[in-house]
Amino acid sequence: MTDRPLTLMAVHAHPDDEATGTGGVLARYAAEGIRTVLVTCTDGGCGDGPGGVKPGDPGHDPAAVALMRRQELQASCDVLKISDLEMLDYADSGMAGWPSNDAPGSFWQTPVQEGAARLAELMRHYRPDVVVTYDENGFYGHPDHIQAHRITMAALEMTTLSPKVYWTTMPRSMMRRFGEIMSEFGEDMPEPDPAEAAALAEIGLPDDEITTWVDTTAFSGQKFDALAAHASQGENIFFLRMGKERFGELMGMETFVRVQDTTGAATPENDLFAGLR
Repeated sequence: MTDRPLTLMAVHAHPDDEATGTGGVLARYAAEGIRTVLVTCTDGGCGDGPGGVKPGDPGHDPAAVALMRRQELQASCDVLKISDLEMLDYADSGMAGWPSNDAPGSFWQTPVQEGAARLAELMRHYRPDVVVTYDENGFYGHPDHIQAHRITMAALEMTTLSPKVYWTTMPRSMMRRFGEIMSEFGEDMPEPDPAEAAALAEIGLPDDEITTWVDTTAFSGQKFDALAAHASQGENIFFLRMGKERFGELMGMETFVRVQDTTGAATPENDLFAGLR
């Protein structure tokens, strides 16, 4: 054993992603004295601008949006007590099919080995015991999420480190519950075409394939406040409409699939650090 603290590294695509999928574990493990490192890969410049102006519309300034979102990200990190924030600052690629996907300098256009080499340097510096990122499909197909997955897995191969590695996911039972909740809150979702419906049905995993269920109920208030810190994107953050109490009831469990492990910890597990302490 060494005096080096146990370390969690979360690799996310945009400002606000850290709160949505991993706000609970980041807050919980920070409270337990674990070093929490957040790597945010893009500048978030394809987010909404002031007044809700959309990318591509008159008055949308990606550079100004990126600056605003950088400030919001720092506020979120302060709420979650994140130890270290690292930004790779690639240009936000936007949603799948947007022209910004093809923009030179966008994260999606960055060679995987280039992004991975930068991330590998951070891994060597922080020496994480646990690394969390997205699955091969970026959970729901966003180009920047897919690219974050790719550079994370490539970076791990470039190092001699052997952390536990997790991909964020959601149980299909909860995905169905979200559909019910959105209806309850009056969200009129357009009927997707068959191809979209099939893609949505593939999001998440069957409950029995999820390896790791982490109870973060006690930190759901921090998670809500971290999401709220991204005020410029509030129109896109459905969860904020629930209010803090209901949010806490529904968002107290964060789930993952473990894809790399050298500890031999049994699954299902309820702690990302099972076998390490």
